Amino acid sequence: MGTPVSIFIVALLWCATSAFASVGFQKIVIPDPHGKQIAVGIWYPSSAKPSPRPLGLLSQDVAVEGNVAGKKLPFILISHGAYGSLASHYDTAIALAQAGFVVAALTHTGDNSDDQSYLGNRIDLIDRPRQAKLVLDWMLDSWPQHNQLDQGRVGIFGFSLGGFTSLVEIGGTPELQRMALLCSSHPDAPECAFIKRTHGNQLDPDPTKPEWAHDARIRAAVIAAPAVSFLFGPGDLKRVSIPIQLWRAEDDTQAPDATNSGVVRKELPVHPEEHTVPGQDHYVFLAPCSAALASAVPEICHDTGDFDRTAFHKSFNDAVVSFFRKELGAR
Repeated sequence: MGTPVSIFIVALLWCATSAFASVGFQKIVIPDPHGKQIAVGIWYPSSAKPSPRPLGLLSQDVAVEGNVAGKKLPFILISHGAYGSLASHYDTAIALAQAGFVVAALTHTGDNSDDQSYLGNRIDLIDRPRQAKLVLDWMLDSWPQHNQLDQGRVGIFGFSLGGFTSLVEIGGTPELQRMALLCSSHPDAPECAFIKRTHGNQLDPDPTKPEWAHDARIRAAVIAAPAVSFLFGPGDLKRVSIPIQLWRAEDDTQAPDATNSGVVRKELPVHPEEHTVPGQDHYVFLAPCSAALASAVPEICHDTGDFDRTAFHKSFNDAVVSFFRKELGAR
């Protein structure tokens, strides 16, 4: 536990990095020696003037290619869910950047809004963590502003299959054969319907043993509505020792608690900071929808009753920022 003086110094450091209300933004592609180039969105504190800019069917107030303000900045990596993109959690990325973080969100190859070639297949589960680690390596070593990052303060945020990706990244070792066990014991599980709908091979026997990508540089994780968590059997999360903030939707029809968040909660050797969103479904953790997005993909934009997703995301983002500040605050 820090002394009052050290805590005061950390607080001053956070004030210094949080003084910039403006958020800079870059959209880049990085090379992948094993596949297609990976698109990445980067948000960061800046002193440049922002302006409204389109982001797919969304809009954000950012300073495109603005300067990166501050030094020794903490870094957060974001992994989206199935069919998602680097824009899926842009509002959370902006909130973190306003608080002094640099944030990179990748668009996962083969599992995004434009390319579903990996969906339902083992390669999606295995390759996602590798892609995430590749982006983390590039940001810390090759991003032109990487010297402004604090490599000792790295976190990860993952939603749905991005939650699974994040759990692997921080030390989890899933057992892919457990998918067949899930679908034999719970044939109505949404994961099983998803595999059938996408004609995937996750239920087929596979004698190979995957090489899972882990990254010890990650010091804290926010996991929201993790999917396919049944793949983590007894002991499969025993190497996860970092602080975790775990979120779930009470009425999640895509990643039900019993076979997903409940499994994570049970198997984690460290007790997570838990949050539940009452009466809501899986997609409540996605950024609030624009009218254009709601028209194009209404199923991810509809919430139950008179629930206000924009208001919820204000408190959600505040909690995410507070967690990462607490866990990554000390150098």
